[in-house]
Amino acid sequence: MDVAAFAAWRVGVGLLDRTQRGLLLEDLALAEANHPIDCSTSELAESTARGGAEAASEVTERTADPVPGGGLLAQIGQARIASFGCPHCGGDAIHPWGKASGKPRYRCASCRRTFNAVTGTPLAGLRRMDRWNGQAEALISGETVAKAADRCNVAYTTAFRWRHRFLAALKADKPQHLSGIVEADETVILESFKGKRADLPRVARKRGGKAAKRGLSVEQIPIMVARDRSGATFDAVLPRLDAASITKALGGVISRPAELCCDGGAAITAFARRARLTFHVLPAPGIPRPEAPELHINNVNAYHGRFKEWMRRFHGVATKNLPNYLSWRRTLEALGAAPTPQAWIKGAVGLGPYQQSTL
Repeated sequence: MDVAAFAAWRVGVGLLDRTQRGLLLEDLALAEANHPIDCSTSELAESTARGGAEAASEVTERTADPVPGGGLLAQIGQARIASFGCPHCGGDAIHPWGKASGKPRYRCASCRRTFNAVTGTPLAGLRRMDRWNGQAEALISGETVAKAADRCNVAYTTAFRWRHRFLAALKADKPQHLSGIVEADETVILESFKGKRADLPRVARKRGGKAAKRGLSVEQIPIMVARDRSGATFDAVLPRLDAASITKALGGVISRPAELCCDGGAAITAFARRARLTFHVLPAPGIPRPEAPELHINNVNAYHGRFKEWMRRFHGVATKNLPNYLSWRRTLEALGAAPTPQAWIKGAVGLGPYQQSTL
């Protein structure tokens, strides 16, 4: 359409009634979905030529990728559709449906509802997309809430909320199975009610404090960690350290023909017998037998050490948030030595490293 015809067509738009305008908007959305408009060059050039600096600025703001990384949200949308279908009904007949607020939108032919790339994820409704990269970088660096707030230029409370929104989906991102030689051992973290101002079940401890009793007690929260020799890691916060809790956590994750290496604790050996696993008890953890040097629990004990050393920077975390911090550390290890903000954002919408390995 030439410029004169387009100008005449725009004049006629004002004469349309509500029904006609609705049909026109639907036609425009379909046209944009089938033939996305790349106005980053042509519109800017036209706006500059006619001296419309304000219009050029508007075009730039509308077309800029809110999350740096070259169409990351479009990649996420396509990957989630391929994996999960429509977030409303699970249907597979999905069609592009334009964009809104910088996010690509889609429409399901089955339920006829629209959605965007992060609908139904912990990031749904989260604003300031231009700062998501900064939040992801803060997670990669393991920064405190205060440092993350400075990096993203947001309030302290916003940075705390963002942290747990970015970690929520990763709690479920665990390997479905561990194979080969699997090491399993428990560690404990002191129970904490950090952030709770009233109705504490005990007297508050100053700056975390220490347990009143030595060794394992109700003040200690048991965490079970299992790793195979490929580095795949499964962890779980246990309500108590007994065979039933371990079976509920590890049942189905470790199964025959995997071989279990453990320290010989009553709970873990009872689990191994119930699961009919071949298991090896290491009388001196860290010192394998000369005749079987491959049987040890050095890897899982080293993971415990890395996790606790990494946790020191937070000066204690609330027990209710402990699964989030476990997922944080597990994802760091799964992403390897050079994680990227894009990989973290994908994990935050349910496409974490273990989820992607099963797609």
